Amino acid sequence: MLFPSQERGGFAASTVEPIRGVNRRLTPTFVIMTPQRLAPDPLPSLFDRPVGLIRSSTPLGRIELTSDGTSVTSLALERQDELPHDGFHECPLDVLVTACEQIAEYFDGSRRSFDVPLSPVGTPFQLAVWTGLAGIGFGEAKTYGQLGHEIGSGPAGRAIGSAVRANRLPLFVPCHRVLAAGGRITGYTQGSGVPTKQWLLEHEGIDYRPLVPPAALQLA
Repeated sequence: MLFPSQERGGFAASTVEPIRGVNRRLTPTFVIMTPQRLAPDPLPSLFDRPVGLIRSSTPLGRIELTSDGTSVTSLALERQDELPHDGFHECPLDVLVTACEQIAEYFDGSRRSFDVPLSPVGTPFQLAVWTGLAGIGFGEAKTYGQLGHEIGSGPAGRAIGSAVRANRLPLFVPCHRVLAAGGRITGYTQGSGVPTKQWLLEHEGIDYRPLVPPAALQLA
């Protein structure tokens, strides 16, 4: 898993000390750069066109990947037959072609990790959470509380959950591998939601407890 280096202003492979406050044993060897201050989302326009754009079909439906020219900046699974940049022509840069090939290998069961360069943008806390997510291996799962302790933020389950939901690089930064206490699924923001997360967990052989509808709890 490759995140950007400060020297280039983008993400690159590097073996360095983990960021402060993150468990050394579980932190992958990549660099987290200090993000720019986030601003409110502007209105959509033609200037929203990414430098690189590619789409591909998967067992979970279509996916879309974008790039800043050197790294993958986002991955989206279609929701209600729509992708964020539907309507824009594709610009399949080499890094996106490689990323799609690796995703296809993940879905056919021949790949368990990715090594394409990534360029996430978020707050320092979000980047710390995503670093922790990147350290959860194929077939493994952690709870929100465990993830919080490992990045040094304590049992901040709600804040951790918010950062997990803000992840724009699912699969590469595996937010589907985080569960609530007791292995419960509480939601998923990508694709079809919970069914998508269940599919991914089952694909990796991860045990979980299904989401219980509120109506069922009232009848219990």
